[in-house]
Amino acid sequence: MTAAGELPADEDAELPADEDAALWLTPGQLASWLSVARLMTRLPWAIDAQLQRDADLSMIEYMTMAMLGDAPQWTLRMSDLAERTSASLSRLSHLVTRLENRGYVRREADPADGRFTNAILLPAGRRKMESAAPAHVAYIRQLVIDNLSPERLRRLGQDADRIVARIDSPAR
Repeated sequence: MTAAGELPADEDAELPADEDAALWLTPGQLASWLSVARLMTRLPWAIDAQLQRDADLSMIEYMTMAMLGDAPQWTLRMSDLAERTSASLSRLSHLVTRLENRGYVRREADPADGRFTNAILLPAGRRKMESAAPAHVAYIRQLVIDNLSPERLRRLGQDADRIVARIDSPAR
């Protein structure tokens, strides 16, 4: 919408160069932003639904166990795991408690520095990941990987990294 609330006739037309123009998106920018917003909402929901249906895991539970599965000795400090999963320490603590109750993960003091707590993926958690991964990967391929050319997929990854870096930068 324009500063006056009217849409320019040409979808790609730029807004007037007055001081109010910075408050609004062009129709093309708005359409792109709404597409991104739909993707950010619907993709995690779809992945979560698939994981719940096929593996009785939430997306964040799967991501947490996947991060542990990729770590040396299947172990990460809780603070590192929180960063890798984009979860707060409080949320991660509740999540790890649920995974502990299911026998997939355990916590213990970090032997190198007892002030920290490690999360460790247990054999039952590794088996759960091994059984959940094929259907999950197939679904990711169906939704994302096979839906984009290799170049578009590479650019999407780069664009996502660029936006995340902006979010994480201290100059926000």
